[in-house]
Amino acid sequence: MSTNLTLIRPATEADIPAIQSLYAHHVLTGTGTFALTPPSIDEMLGNLISIRSKGLPYLVIMNDNELVGFAYIAPFKPREGYAYSAENSIYMAPNHQKKGLGKALLAELCQKAKEAGIYSLLAIIGDSENYASIKLHSALGFAPCGAWPKAGFKFEKWRDIVLMTRLLNSQDAVPIGTGWNR
Repeated sequence: MSTNLTLIRPATEADIPAIQSLYAHHVLTGTGTFALTPPSIDEMLGNLISIRSKGLPYLVIMNDNELVGFAYIAPFKPREGYAYSAENSIYMAPNHQKKGLGKALLAELCQKAKEAGIYSLLAIIGDSENYASIKLHSALGFAPCGAWPKAGFKFEKWRDIVLMTRLLNSQDAVPIGTGWNR
């Protein structure tokens, strides 16, 4: 009997095989990422370590002890002036979409990003036909701020990128802290 217990927590090294498998599915079947070849477990582990070294959140969502999604933020650009801005990524298992789990995960990610000193969070959504991701980000206060027509080519078609942003902290004064620039 399923108890349907849901838990959002920081990702660990032990989660990487499940994260890699979930991401590989999206690489091979979807347009939310323009990656064409799934990264290795070692590459995914390196990404986790890099993100955590900057004090940024990398979260997983568990449902009945099964990893069903992950989300993280990473520097938008490497230059120091961008230290208070970050890009979010979120991926959910197909059979756990449209159940509110992605919304809960992204809401927690936004809160953790704010706590980490991020002022502006950017969503770079692969494919303008990725309506579920656009709707999810809109529901959590992200506003459209542009599009990059035909930015990528995947599955024999040119794909747009949709840009959305959400301010997490007031930008009326000089930022506090160092952002991700550690």
